[in-house]
Amino acid sequence: MRTGIATVPLDIGRCPRWLFERMKRLAKAVTFAIVQEFGPEEFLKRISDPIWFQSLGCVIGFDWNSSGLTTTTLGALKEALRGLEDELGIYICGGKGKTSRKTPDEIKMFGLTRGFDFYEKLIYASKITAKVDSCLIQAGFQIYHHNFIFTKDGKFAVVQQGMNTKLQKARRYHWLSLKIQDFTEEPHSGIVSDVRLKPLNLVAKESRENKEISVEMVREEPKTFLRDIKLISEKFDSLMKQKRLPGFCEMELKDVEFYHHPVEKEKFDLKRLKKTIEKAHFLKPENFEQLLMTEGVGPKTIRALSLVSEIIYGAKPSYEDPARYSFAHGGKDSTPYPVDRTTYDQTLEILEKAIKKAKISSKEKIEAQRRLMETPLCKGK
Repeated sequence: MRTGIATVPLDIGRCPRWLFERMKRLAKAVTFAIVQEFGPEEFLKRISDPIWFQSLGCVIGFDWNSSGLTTTTLGALKEALRGLEDELGIYICGGKGKTSRKTPDEIKMFGLTRGFDFYEKLIYASKITAKVDSCLIQAGFQIYHHNFIFTKDGKFAVVQQGMNTKLQKARRYHWLSLKIQDFTEEPHSGIVSDVRLKPLNLVAKESRENKEISVEMVREEPKTFLRDIKLISEKFDSLMKQKRLPGFCEMELKDVEFYHHPVEKEKFDLKRLKKTIEKAHFLKPENFEQLLMTEGVGPKTIRALSLVSEIIYGAKPSYEDPARYSFAHGGKDSTPYPVDRTTYDQTLEILEKAIKKAKISSKEKIEAQRRLMETPLCKGK
């Protein structure tokens, strides 16, 4: 099972009503078949797998490599299961744009009306997954779509998507509660992308020290950090040429290479940053997760802390894109890695079983099977 991130081209326009209604019907039939055969937990595992999710979108009729596959497939699923949540044991919250911001309210509504005493934990999970993908993998993708799917026993999956208008790409992030050990370290265990970048990647294990120092700087004395970031902002070039500056004994690079990154050219709003850091200092976060969830702490604050941790203290973060697989090639040419045949076979087996058991016409089953065979998943084998 691989869960993680997918990157696909942006598309424009709207899904026609006739297609959306058809997608709803097929999504409903396939979901019922999967839950009856394997149970709600298996459905979560599958929806959190970017390869399986992409194949599902193909099966119910959308373009395989379009960013609209994410929003339309999840929209069709949510509408198809409306009113059937208790029967299936699956609850889908959130969506695109303004609807994504209503996710906590929808989780709370289900929690109160169904008597789920764990709903506050789910609200927290919804918020932190969105913040991690906004702040800790900084590759220029702005989150605009967030769906939170959970079961009666509190297990959950998250599927959300970010947009990079410069690259004309959309990157999809998958989460599964069964796989999460730490929200801020290696939470995505599988990634699909057709573009590799050099993001600030603070979810990598290699970034652990960088994050620890960031927390220490906030907890101990904000004045030191604010002085350091001001100095870096004003005198970046000279700092990189010297190991020490007069009256600034902390500025020893310890022969640690600095990995150049666009963040070094950023103009920080020092007044706003000061206000945010002082607030975080007052709250005394015990770890990086608590720091991240402090109100007002966003991508710029995280970038500033990471930059000082690297330049002043030599704790470099990872700049490696966590992307590992490619929809564009399906892995058939072993680029970037060979095909994971076990995962692919499981994906095909479950979707094929679901199509056969789905309560739809024979013609619809034949069409769904044809589309499944035409996906890059099958072509890559």
